Amino acid sequence: MKQFLILQLRPETDASDAEFASILDKTGLSSEQTHRIRLDCEDMPDGLDVTDYAGVIVGGGPGCVSDDPATKSPTDARTEAAIMGLMPQITARDHPFMGCCYGLGILTAHLGGDVSKDQFGEPVGPSTCHVTEDGATDPLISGLGQSFDAFVGHKEAVQSLPEGCVHLLASDPCPFQMIRWGQNVYATQFHPEADARDFEERITIYKHHGYFPPEDAQRLIDICHAANVTLPGEILRRFAQRYG
Repeated sequence: MKQFLILQLRPETDASDAEFASILDKTGLSSEQTHRIRLDCEDMPDGLDVTDYAGVIVGGGPGCVSDDPATKSPTDARTEAAIMGLMPQITARDHPFMGCCYGLGILTAHLGGDVSKDQFGEPVGPSTCHVTEDGATDPLISGLGQSFDAFVGHKEAVQSLPEGCVHLLASDPCPFQMIRWGQNVYATQFHPEADARDFEERITIYKHHGYFPPEDAQRLIDICHAANVTLPGEILRRFAQRYG
């Protein structure tokens, strides 16, 4: 069995380790079934061929693809360039890919779509996602019901669906919650790996990163723990099961 390639962008070790543990938990994969690369502190291996892997999963991070390049930190610029360098392989081969939050911006930017902070950003917390007609027949979503809650928190968003993409999930504040390109390339605006415990930790870590007023941290933690967020993890499990 081929490994899954897990690409991470979070420069905070505690957040990165927790995200990796959550991805393993939701996918059902063991660490031995994955090749984890923390792009904030590791280089992408030269000549990496995505077809050597069962699939690619990209985690979230504090960077935004729509930020002015002149304002991006060296770490954000390097990690973004590394992932963007893989996208031509992924889309040309329709290779299994799951981009989580930041990964949606990466896929959309690669496809020439519009990602910006103009509208559709969402505060940290649960957001109700509605299944579209196409989503109802997609193998990762079929049978999950007409709507479910997922955890979000993002400053930028997809402004319009890139040409050739299929719209799978929407929410009232943010129309593009999940899309598919081809048959195997997916991306979500929400965090399918995250549960309330994960978001409590991230709220604490990112309290001063501009996602929310710092004084709102405990209120947001309470909201997350009161939410019923279970089905997004099933999407990740199905992704790993389908392509593993």
